[in-house]
Amino acid sequence: MFKQLILLCALSMPLLSCAAEAPFSGGITADVLLSDYDKFNEQYKAFTPTAQDIALMQKLEGKELIVLFGTWCHDSEREVPRLIKLLDESKVQLASIKYVAVGYNKQDDAGIAQANDLQYTPTFIVKQNGKELVRVIEKPTGTLAQDLTKGL
Repeated sequence: MFKQLILLCALSMPLLSCAAEAPFSGGITADVLLSDYDKFNEQYKAFTPTAQDIALMQKLEGKELIVLFGTWCHDSEREVPRLIKLLDESKVQLASIKYVAVGYNKQDDAGIAQANDLQYTPTFIVKQNGKELVRVIEKPTGTLAQDLTKGL
């Protein structure tokens, strides 16, 4: 019996270590993201938006923005800090902004990712009065500012 208990404990150890390394999931602020995740902070510091992109961000005035991303995702590590820098530099006044980190399964406990049909990370969704206007998935085709404001 004792040998079986030891074997069970030994086999359980890898599961415990994997559980401890699950990525953060849930709502987060830009400040916490940049202070707690070095790769996001490095990308924020390295990115210099153009004057044209800063001006384009004004088209988001009064809009809602949902940012669905993974702290484990290389595309998120590149694009989310760019968005934060664009918002900081443009000083655009959004109606609201939600940063929602998802796990490897691309879900969060509040169900925000599922409600917004998240398929790939990051996904940026621009809304007005709850209606989706623009969706940028993974990486922009032009600059992030151009894609976020396309058609606005």
